[in-house]
Amino acid sequence: MYIILSTVYNTTQFLCSFKGINKIFLITFNSKVHNKSYSFYNKSHIISQNNSWKVLFFGTDEFAVESLKILYDKYESKELERLEIVTNYKIKENPVAKYAKQNKIIIHKWPVEINKSEFHIGIVVSFGHLIPSTIINAFPLGMLNVHGSLLPRWRGAAPIIHTLINGDLQTGVTIMKIMPKKFDIGEIVLQKQIDIDEHETMPKLYTKLAKLGASLLKETFENLLELLQFAKPQDETNITYAPKITSKISLVNWNKMSATNVYNLHRALLGLYNLTTSFQNVKIKLLDIQKIESKIIAKKLKEENAGVAIYSKKNNALIIKCKENSFVSVKKITVQGKQTMSALDFYNGFMSGKNNTKIFFI
Repeated sequence: MYIILSTVYNTTQFLCSFKGINKIFLITFNSKVHNKSYSFYNKSHIISQNNSWKVLFFGTDEFAVESLKILYDKYESKELERLEIVTNYKIKENPVAKYAKQNKIIIHKWPVEINKSEFHIGIVVSFGHLIPSTIINAFPLGMLNVHGSLLPRWRGAAPIIHTLINGDLQTGVTIMKIMPKKFDIGEIVLQKQIDIDEHETMPKLYTKLAKLGASLLKETFENLLELLQFAKPQDETNITYAPKITSKISLVNWNKMSATNVYNLHRALLGLYNLTTSFQNVKIKLLDIQKIESKIIAKKLKEENAGVAIYSKKNNALIIKCKENSFVSVKKITVQGKQTMSALDFYNGFMSGKNNTKIFFI
């Protein structure tokens, strides 16, 4: 396969012919797009691709591995002529590095230098580093990113977590062009939406979106040049941000958070952080959390402040009042310095026999 790039006045044309396929793509870019993505081609330049792409992959974690697997399958079937990876780790190998070593894929450590025209395209999945323009421009076709949200919603490092915290009912994956200086602002190449179950947790949604991203990347390569041509700018009126989180986000504010808010936070942080509160100036971790509706409990605790907790023998759980007279149940608790215990053990140790039919978390 050959890509012929030539600049004629304000127009750059790509003439792509595929051996064995009676199909010719004639893709015309105006000067604005030319300057963004292919600015280093200021004169005619021919690249021989032998019917397959040369791809440099940037990634670190399990989310990225799913996309790398798709590319490696394409490499094994000769659809890719070349596949190498760029990753970043200090001592312990990350999942991308492990997969690359297992499959004898060449590994480059970040930061990396790329020779122009050494690869056709760069693919970035869950990499965590801002890519400079010098690297982006080293790829004739630029770079693409697999992002775990429906951009421009949830731009940033933690889109899946913020999706669940916010209680979104839909999410998806976006394949977009990478632009220099800022994350997640590039033109959209492909998008696919999926529904989110009200009880979906971070680990399950993470895996689901990783596989969806890999599938969408495969679809992208099946029609790469046309998809690049028709990429669309993001809608700047619907932007939301998903910044990197820390453990501080796990602290529950009972006065400001409804039961739905607390449950959504629990779903979003599952596997990362347990929700936290405090009791008698001691840090408490809350595990196995569910929303609960009970007219009897609602009536019993109607006049109480948010943060009050009682033990329910029927539910075998602590019932904690949240904002708007809503409630969550907690079946496991970890008191700082102690092992995780059941709600019953917590009741016996901190409530029963001490005239404490109710306690307060703050």
